[in-house]
Amino acid sequence: MILTVDVGNTNITIGCFDENDKLVFESRISTNNYRMEDEYAVAFADIMRLYHIAPESVKGAVLSSVVPPVTVQVKPAVEKICGCRVITVGPGLKTGLNIKIDEPASLGADLAAVAVGAKENYPLPVIIIDLGTATKILAVDKTGAFIGGIIAPGVKISAEALSTRTAALPLIGVSGEPIRSVIGKNTVDCMRSGLLCGNAFMIDGMVESFEREIGEKCTVVATGGFSSVIKPLCRTDFILDENLILKGLLAVYKKNKQG
Repeated sequence: MILTVDVGNTNITIGCFDENDKLVFESRISTNNYRMEDEYAVAFADIMRLYHIAPESVKGAVLSSVVPPVTVQVKPAVEKICGCRVITVGPGLKTGLNIKIDEPASLGADLAAVAVGAKENYPLPVIIIDLGTATKILAVDKTGAFIGGIIAPGVKISAEALSTRTAALPLIGVSGEPIRSVIGKNTVDCMRSGLLCGNAFMIDGMVESFEREIGEKCTVVATGGFSSVIKPLCRTDFILDENLILKGLLAVYKKNKQG
């Protein structure tokens, strides 16, 4: 078994792959900067046993993180319960990506992992839409090079900003009933339309612009917690792959396991 862990700003995503590269389970826990190493160890062990996976059956692990204070707790926690080395995605690690941005070493571990997942699993060139805490749209060209992308406020961040920076607008949930009309008839529907349709229409425009700059049609794949909510609102026909980052982490592990 290979354990894959992605530490995001909101959630930690955990997945385990068997010897045939089949994802055995995927689970999430909330990211908590104040949780200690042993607390994370207990949480990880409990989740693995919930899915009938013995921690000692894990032969290798790989971790990506955008929250350094949590990384230093999670990595030793995994090593403690599994008894194996944890590979951490970062500068100097083999990814198979030719990173063509101004500062390659500055590429976030999560962006590198989803780009590797897309490159390894879908036809190139590929555009990746990652709808998490932030909305990221990334591009890998036909040679397999990571050529850049955009980062914008995510749905949840935007909802919180509307509520905290205005006197009369409430904090709302964005999931639930589908959007039936772009033109809202009450405050909550107006906000949900702005948040969800606004993201969807931005994605449509960005994909068109990306393809124009790349010079050809691209495979488009979406991932992240809000991807299934946004997909029905988009004109863009894209593939939904909610486990893309875990697949990317598995690919990175395979490229580095001999080290």
